[in-house]
Amino acid sequence: MKINFRNILRRNMFVGLIAGLALAFSATALAAGPAMVNLGTAGNFAILAKTGISTTGTTSIVGDIGVSPAAASSLTGFALTLPAGGAFSTSALVSGKAYAPGYADPTPANMTTAIMDMQTAYVDAVGRTLPTATELGAGNIGGMTLAPGLYKWGTGVTIPSDVTLAGSASDVWIFQIAQTLTTSSGTHVILSGGAQAGNIFWAVGGQTTLGTTSVFNGNILDQSAIVLNTGATLNGRALAQTAVTLDSNTVVSPSPGAPVQYPTPYPTPNIMYPTPVYQTPTPTPAPTPPSVMFNYANGSVVKVAGSGTVYLVVNGMLRPFSTATIFTARGLKFSDVQTISSDQFAAVSVGRIMGYPDGTLIKGSAATVYLVAGDAKMGIPSMAVFNRLGLSLGKIVKLSDSELGSYDDGGIQN
Repeated sequence: MKINFRNILRRNMFVGLIAGLALAFSATALAAGPAMVNLGTAGNFAILAKTGISTTGTTSIVGDIGVSPAAASSLTGFALTLPAGGAFSTSALVSGKAYAPGYADPTPANMTTAIMDMQTAYVDAVGRTLPTATELGAGNIGGMTLAPGLYKWGTGVTIPSDVTLAGSASDVWIFQIAQTLTTSSGTHVILSGGAQAGNIFWAVGGQTTLGTTSVFNGNILDQSAIVLNTGATLNGRALAQTAVTLDSNTVVSPSPGAPVQYPTPYPTPNIMYPTPVYQTPTPTPAPTPPSVMFNYANGSVVKVAGSGTVYLVVNGMLRPFSTATIFTARGLKFSDVQTISSDQFAAVSVGRIMGYPDGTLIKGSAATVYLVAGDAKMGIPSMAVFNRLGLSLGKIVKLSDSELGSYDDGGIQN
């Protein structure tokens, strides 16, 4: 019998092609939206805050709560019970445990790590680039149905009527909100198609306020405070870099849904300029225990022991550098970087990522050239203005459009 090797080869190639396409399709269909935000050990908490957690009325929390560097006395309204030498306390309002840095080992070290992980997760979330949509609804997303993706606003966001997040159990949503997040009374963030609260991340620069009897889904990563008004329900986590305030609320930490592939922790801040980098309100400085003082002057450059991230001290906050080029452009030297402890790091807030220094010329893919002024960019309208200012074309730093968009709009330079 004569064997036609050419036909066999063609048939095998066709079968291989179909198998490859099927594999590619299954990988693509695994999850929609951006990669997950790695919460680290902060994900072990239903509520985590730096300066305090308070409650009034009949509150019910399913999951653990914790504060640091604030003491256990900042957990108010819970009627805590702490066994002698205990590493955690309990409360009739909490179906879980309550942790504070003054408790027995290993709680103090664990709380410091959890706070650091929370801050790292916030920087990660606001640093994601290539958004699905920007300034959607001019900040009003009531009545919308949103697919998995990355959404950003340079302003605040309001939810005056129900909003629906439609996707599968493995899909991811990240919302980058520069200012405040506010939901109206009785509104709902609705999940459809199997969407999971644990896969939703609200990264908020200003205060988050959940309206009376509203129902909210997702992890709130807030650089400021989180306030739940009377009767509001949160299916997710409240992770605040200042305080969390409760009033007869229900908070349920997300339970595992369909398997989700968590990526290697997102590189922070070894990324290009995040989009967006917003003008955010200066958060209220967290109280610092006498034994953990952060007394570095403005202009100091520091890093945490065991980490390569470098920060500039600005008005009591730490602002990370995204690239060594920006660091050196500001006339700083790596030899001046001081190493701080993880306790000192946990005692201060992390602000927006540093940009190029004042006077730097930048441009994106368009022809317009901008002058950096603080955290904003000012457009140069003509060559006449360019020449009058004595600027040089050879000193223009070319950025990607996403990098350029990370600067606030400073108007026109006259």
